[in-house]
Amino acid sequence: MLTHHAARRVFRFRGCLFAKPDVPRRHAHTIPASVEDKTLVTIFDRPKPAQRSSFSSTGLFGHRNLSSPDAFVALADATLVRAQLLTDRILRARESRRELLLVVKNLDRLSDLLCGVIDLAELVQNAHPDEKWVEAASFAHDKLCNFMNVLNTHTGLYAVLKAVLNDPSIVKTLPPEAHATALIFSRDFENSAIDLPPEKRDKFVSLSSEILGLGRKFLQGVTTYGPPASIKPSELAGLKDQGLGVRLQLQARFTQRDLLVYPGSLQAQMIMRAAPAEEARRRVYIASNSSTAEQIGVLDSLLRSRAELAQLVGKSSFGQMALDDKMAKSPENVGYFLDALLDHTRPAARSALKALSARKQLHLNTPPLPVIQAWDRDFYCPPEPPAPPIALPPLTLGTVFMGLSRLFRHLYGISLRPVSVAAGEVWHPDVTKLEVVDEQRGVIGWIYADLFARPGKASGAAHYTVRCSRRTDDDDEAGDGISAEIEPHVGLSREFESVKRHVLPGQTGVYQLPLVVLLTEFARPAAKSGTILQWHEVTTLWHEMGHAMHSMIGRTDYQNVSGTRCATDFVELPSILMEHFLTSPTVLSLFDADSTSVDRQSGNHHEDPCHSIDTYSQILLAALDQVYHSPTVLEHNFDSTAELARLHNTRGLIPHVPGTSFQTHFGHLVGYAATYYSYLFDRAIASRVWRNVFSGDPLDRVTGEKYKTEVLRYGGGKDPWKMVSTLLDAPQLENGDAEAMREVGRWRIEDDIPGRH
Repeated sequence: MLTHHAARRVFRFRGCLFAKPDVPRRHAHTIPASVEDKTLVTIFDRPKPAQRSSFSSTGLFGHRNLSSPDAFVALADATLVRAQLLTDRILRARESRRELLLVVKNLDRLSDLLCGVIDLAELVQNAHPDEKWVEAASFAHDKLCNFMNVLNTHTGLYAVLKAVLNDPSIVKTLPPEAHATALIFSRDFENSAIDLPPEKRDKFVSLSSEILGLGRKFLQGVTTYGPPASIKPSELAGLKDQGLGVRLQLQARFTQRDLLVYPGSLQAQMIMRAAPAEEARRRVYIASNSSTAEQIGVLDSLLRSRAELAQLVGKSSFGQMALDDKMAKSPENVGYFLDALLDHTRPAARSALKALSARKQLHLNTPPLPVIQAWDRDFYCPPEPPAPPIALPPLTLGTVFMGLSRLFRHLYGISLRPVSVAAGEVWHPDVTKLEVVDEQRGVIGWIYADLFARPGKASGAAHYTVRCSRRTDDDDEAGDGISAEIEPHVGLSREFESVKRHVLPGQTGVYQLPLVVLLTEFARPAAKSGTILQWHEVTTLWHEMGHAMHSMIGRTDYQNVSGTRCATDFVELPSILMEHFLTSPTVLSLFDADSTSVDRQSGNHHEDPCHSIDTYSQILLAALDQVYHSPTVLEHNFDSTAELARLHNTRGLIPHVPGTSFQTHFGHLVGYAATYYSYLFDRAIASRVWRNVFSGDPLDRVTGEKYKTEVLRYGGGKDPWKMVSTLLDAPQLENGDAEAMREVGRWRIEDDIPGRH
């Protein structure tokens, strides 16, 4: 019911309808960079401590009282008191029709009250350098999550919501966003065994806890491998790598013993790409894809527990349980999509594999077309560093942010404006605050960019939704029952909420504006040149900013459907689409502050000829994910390794290697259980949207406004199939049925996005 929405991560991620402006279409010429655009370059490439304001002092994110770890604990306590009062109010709602009309709003308020602290705590846990703050955040996170878990199985709350949804006279008063929110709450209750007898609800809670524990244990073992590969010195002869390869050969020569090569090491990567001796590559591959019996047992137990949980709530499988509220709707529809995608991708993948086989034949002087094994792929088709589609000078972090701001101004009339922060507002001096400014509405949200690597910071790139949008002037707090005696116990929570509220020019109502944090691990800027981004890092930043703009523009009245709080198999569409913009020379011209025209010179971009093999392998992983979350896992002879081998040997292109068990290193089985297909699904849709909507004139304001008003602004408050069908002018997709899933599977997934691995 009140499940909190975790940060959207990359492999590892919820608005106002504006009239279409009378803006001419732009082709070869672009809007010049503004003074604020150019300021972004200075702020990011030459950051100075003086950016902090010396005239004010506050707490984290401007919350005056949130200035110490103890205050975080006190905030959690005050929030818990207010949440209990609001829960009691909802439970009494059937005493009056007025209160029944407010139930959906109050449930959304209750969810926001808890998530506002939980999401902030998650950010602090992953970004704050002070261990005391991290401990306080963990305490607050666990305390409020435990209360939320109680609410998720609260039969009284469910009964009140059902009374609302079963009353047609009330349902017809609900705006579309409110109705969508009510259905989300209802599904979440039902997926928490709410209508089962007490003993089965207890079993649900027990299984849920068991699944969480097994999931944590599984993730701990994802980077754990078996023994290292033992490589004979003679097997390193002819290494193509002239640096590390020479050192390895010298090491082997002087030690006069076999080398131990550990999976994931630079030595292992080098051998897979550069060792002519097939046996060396085979051993490294097996070592890198092996598991212990304990690791396999943890995964098999996790999959069985999920299946049992699903059957407990009346679902045939965990896949059916997980997909009920997704675009796919069912495991069968996912199967239709993956089958069509496999059929579409197979010819290109087989062609690439045939080319590798010819290379292997030439290398080993064997009979025609020898079999390509799993350890041959990187040797006969070494992955090359990604590169942009046209020649570009080195791109600094500030230059890339300037390009982003200029793109958003062309498409949406929105720009990024760096601003000073007060003392205590951020958790580290590296953090830069950006106002997101709409040309008509003014500031519509904030992005805090924490971009440089440092010890203790969470790895990878991530978009954290610390604060969601929602309308607040109709909260009716007066009815919450906060008496004079209780007021001292909730003051911190009320102050925390009041800071979030804003009135926008030209718009009725008071809104809680979105606030997001971007975390990356880029190198710190050099004294003179700033941080020079590699091309894959540029792609990562644009991907994450796609999520951020979804959060900014998807400003809805209900936080449960705002911005990125939408279906898992829809949420990556805006971020993947952002990557496509990097394929356009027109867009890349925005990296030059002084340019108002496009230089269409050819560049150093190259397409990996073996990319189709990797795409096909990813589709197989999505199929494996579906098998692992089907009723099959409850059969007495289920074996996750056998299922992996069967899938590769019946539908794969490269044979499964006996003795390997890659599934224990497939970490997405926790975060994307039964939904790993989502990234492929959104890649297919994003490719079609780019080709059919944006590619001809990627800076066109009319097109950008259509995308903003037809897709981004709704967050999760509208059926994504209807949004996609409107954007693509494809009414056959509107119902999102099995044929729609097949149709998306038949679309081409672009293989030429620079920076994608």
